Amino acid sequence: MTAPVRFPRFFVTNPSPCPYLPGKTERKVFTELNGTHATELNDALSRIGFRRSQNVAYRPSCIDCKACVSVRVLCQEFEPSASQRRILRRNSDLEVNDCRPWSTSEQYELLRRYLRQRHPNGGMTNMDEMDYADMIEQSPVNSRVVEYRGPSQSSRPGQLLGACLTDHQGDGLSMIYSFYDAEAEGRPGLGNFIIMDHILRARDAGLPYVYLGYWVDGSPRMQYKTRYRPIERLGPDGWERFAPA
Repeated sequence: MTAPVRFPRFFVTNPSPCPYLPGKTERKVFTELNGTHATELNDALSRIGFRRSQNVAYRPSCIDCKACVSVRVLCQEFEPSASQRRILRRNSDLEVNDCRPWSTSEQYELLRRYLRQRHPNGGMTNMDEMDYADMIEQSPVNSRVVEYRGPSQSSRPGQLLGACLTDHQGDGLSMIYSFYDAEAEGRPGLGNFIIMDHILRARDAGLPYVYLGYWVDGSPRMQYKTRYRPIERLGPDGWERFAPA
């Protein structure tokens, strides 16, 4: 006898200060991802603008603001610009490893360094090693950690320079969180390289999309997401191509 399908229950958070737009507040709607259908539910929710954090899928549900917009790259049509090709060449010696979602002290130290370099006042600065382990390991779906290392030295693995927690979905890759050494010598654009590597990996696997999360027009820290073209955004009538200025 087939088990009955249980529809997810959704909840709404209390308003809190918006991390992207000064003077705004944010509110989220969320549901738990658990049980035998967690993967299918996560895939379906991602197509309507949800993101995953551990065993929760969420999306903004702000009363007076619609600035957060889900975006995804069309991988099969992606053509890197001249500057992006230079970044790909500059980092072509990196060793890329697709790892099971298991946290390491090396990853955590890199995350701490990244937060100090790029987000010293962000909400994740108080994350301890156990919090990081929960972020990486508490996944009810098919997740991987993609590591980016410098060239190996003799029999020793190269220095860990970047990492990305990535969900493998039915229609693409969802970049949950990436971090890297923003001050690595001779490697400007390392964060851009990690995104492009995911786009090329998805393309090689025959997957149509890389999900980049939310783009906020007017937030300088979010503008990098629109450098990868063609790109789609989720609007009232579904996904549509757009060309941000």
